[in-house]
Amino acid sequence: MADSDEEYVGSGSEDEIDAHMVSSGAGTRSARKKQRGGATFEVSRTWESVVEGADGTISSTVEGLLEAGKRKRLLRDTTPLQRGIIRHLILVLDLSQSMAEKDIRPTRYLLALRYAQEFVIEFFEQNPISQLGVIGMRDGLAVRISDMSGNPTDHITAIHALRPDDPKGLPSLQNALEMARGALFHTPSHGTREVLIVFGSLLSSDPGDIHQTLKSLIADKIRVGIVGLAAQVAICRELCAKTNGGDDSVYGQHIPTENRVVLY
Repeated sequence: MADSDEEYVGSGSEDEIDAHMVSSGAGTRSARKKQRGGATFEVSRTWESVVEGADGTISSTVEGLLEAGKRKRLLRDTTPLQRGIIRHLILVLDLSQSMAEKDIRPTRYLLALRYAQEFVIEFFEQNPISQLGVIGMRDGLAVRISDMSGNPTDHITAIHALRPDDPKGLPSLQNALEMARGALFHTPSHGTREVLIVFGSLLSSDPGDIHQTLKSLIADKIRVGIVGLAAQVAICRELCAKTNGGDDSVYGQHIPTENRVVLY
């Protein structure tokens, strides 16, 4: 009888230990559930979705779950987003004698300068950590108006300082593009390299073969966009198309009757 009592007491103490362990485990699980929140409800009864197949295994159920996961991933919106992209842009302004035309009031020159200043403001509002520089074309040369920087005030001040000057000479697309290419040479590869030209002439006075410059732009992955204030120019369309993967829609033509210039 004593032996049986000892065995009974021993087994009873083991039950108490087991019960304590179960209660401790339950308390730990409840604490974890509180930490995980609502996500626990989705995975707490996953065993109910497991069904034994005809061959006595659950491989068919596992394969079904994997396929469901693949379908769910495919249904997600995969539209590429360009958030936080850093742009490096060179704005090229035509300062040649063609900009003295008054088909846009007061003149092409003054209106282009005004909208260039507005463009700088809007550019940095949409791209606050990007970089921008300004170049001018006159007398067959490229003139540096402002260096590449992220301060819009510097660019606006430099553009505004051009207002008292008179447009003169001929523009040179090649010289401007070569200067822009040099300014963009040291920019990091994780950002874009862009050149936006406001062009009001029908010709370009270049010292060499502009097609060689075009090949260099393509090799350096520099995209060119042009806003034309006159008739279409073949080399402008070619520059835009070949540096943008065949898309020449970035060559925009301004309609003088609208009395405004749109810079994208």
